[in-house]
Amino acid sequence: MKKKVAIGIDVGGTNTVFGFIDEAGECIYESSILTQADQDADQLFSRLFFKIDNDFKKYSDVYELIGIGIGAPNANYYKGTVERPPNLNWGIVNVLDIVKKYSPLPSAITNDANAAAIGEMIFGVAKGMKDFIVITLGTGLGSGIIVNNELVYGADGFAGEIGHTIVDPNGRECGCGRKGCLETYASASGIRRTVFELIGTTNIPSELRNVSFNQLEAKNIADAANNGDKLALAAFDYTGKILGLKLADSVAHLSPEAIILFGGLALSGDLIFKPTKRYMEEYLLNIFKNKVKLLPSALPGAHAAVLGASALIWNELKKIK
Repeated sequence: MKKKVAIGIDVGGTNTVFGFIDEAGECIYESSILTQADQDADQLFSRLFFKIDNDFKKYSDVYELIGIGIGAPNANYYKGTVERPPNLNWGIVNVLDIVKKYSPLPSAITNDANAAAIGEMIFGVAKGMKDFIVITLGTGLGSGIIVNNELVYGADGFAGEIGHTIVDPNGRECGCGRKGCLETYASASGIRRTVFELIGTTNIPSELRNVSFNQLEAKNIADAANNGDKLALAAFDYTGKILGLKLADSVAHLSPEAIILFGGLALSGDLIFKPTKRYMEEYLLNIFKNKVKLLPSALPGAHAAVLGASALIWNELKKIK
């Protein structure tokens, strides 16, 4: 009898990654293609399924494909659409309708942060938890909210935009067109902006003063902070303060068991976890203090995106049983 695997697909602005994932969360195979963001969605999925079909041939004697889970920016779980995604020239497209042209398998789509939340629930650190929040700290800040074992989609499919709650109405310009969104402060791009504000407004000596904005990456800042660079440490403290403040608000709304940090900036470990936890506790309403765990993701970084996407369809298929 063949073993069942799901296809997990993560659509990014540069690369689209896919993998074959079994029910235990083991990645049997992973590969990717260039997204070619200037072209339309149909062109991407035509190329993608040509590669998926070819690559699966060497596994088809042992494995059986049972479904397709897709994580994509601005994806709407209810409608099957991706709507005006940043970094993709798509407009509004029904991705699930396109997928049906290339595969008869059951499919589902959600945004990448929601996929990460389901991934943590099915395969990761949130196994057994009923109420938790996943925060993805990448180029922007995404979030997926699980309440009573169910992902919160809201009335229109777009619930859970913690990254676009406002820290300061007169603050930094955001890609969404407004000012002061959380993701302009607490993200890989946000901490870069913080470093350059500190360079301009303080005299703190720092090796980062010799790096141009376009060359600076969150990893450079983490490396400098680990070497005791005071400006880099100040940038992490400020980032943790803003993130802790807004997570305290989220706790007041949702009273989760845990908040899980996922993504590139979360890989800086204690540099981001310690100040975030300290400030979150400071800003929490008394009834919530010392109750909410702040945890790192347990999804293996190399396959995290496709694991999350595949968890979406595994979860859907379990509902049908």
